[in-house]
Amino acid sequence: MQESRSAFDEAVALEPLGAGRFRGRTHPGYANFVGPFGGTTAAQCLAAVLAHPERIGDPVALTVNYAAAVADGEFEVLARPARTNRSTQHWFVELLQGGQTVITATALTAVRRETFAATEAPVPDVPRPGDVPRAAERPRVEWVNRYELRFIDAGLPSEWNGEDAGQSRTRLWARDDPPRPLDFLSLTAMSDIFFPRIWRRRALFVPLGTISMTVYFHAGEAQLKETATGHLLGQAQGQGFRAGYFDQTAQLWNEAGVLLATTHQVVYFKE
Repeated sequence: MQESRSAFDEAVALEPLGAGRFRGRTHPGYANFVGPFGGTTAAQCLAAVLAHPERIGDPVALTVNYAAAVADGEFEVLARPARTNRSTQHWFVELLQGGQTVITATALTAVRRETFAATEAPVPDVPRPGDVPRAAERPRVEWVNRYELRFIDAGLPSEWNGEDAGQSRTRLWARDDPPRPLDFLSLTAMSDIFFPRIWRRRALFVPLGTISMTVYFHAGEAQLKETATGHLLGQAQGQGFRAGYFDQTAQLWNEAGVLLATTHQVVYFKE
């Protein structure tokens, strides 16, 4: 008997239309305040690259630009290799609705080879996932229900009182709910799992939206398989808040302490 697909697998499923074109649709399980969860949209863009018959290698980098809000319903994704070298490949991706571009993206895939390896981003010394209670607060958006979140420190503010916390760092354990073996698509989506840092810093529920997000993949297939359905340790922090924009950076490790991905995004906000 064939196993049923998870909500995430349904969300990132694309129908090939030929010539690098794919059809997909938003998933109600990943609804956000406006449109879908941006991490799922990023994963859908990467899914088009991974499904392309001309692809070589695995993802090394992905940049997604959120040019407009994605509306609920069907969309098309266009993926084409801009240049293919011996071991690297550069991609252009567009997501369209009603003939209009709403998302642009670039990706880099490459054949990975064994080389010198080291990690300079230190793994935080934190309690294990089983020692951290699962977040109990009722989420305001549906996509949060698709993840098991265990905040080690600094989740959403307990009071939206406008007080400046002085810093915006958050650390948490996270994985898909129900648990799902990690792959490049779910790692992409979880790179956007961190709440906007200005909410943590200011305790003000201001309108905002991610404009651009980049994910760097430090893991290959071997590290993904070793991670399996385990938790990921995430750490996120803002870096600069000014004139209606801020950036935030984050790291994701598996339970063995292997750095899987780093990510950076820029967000606009209103006051």
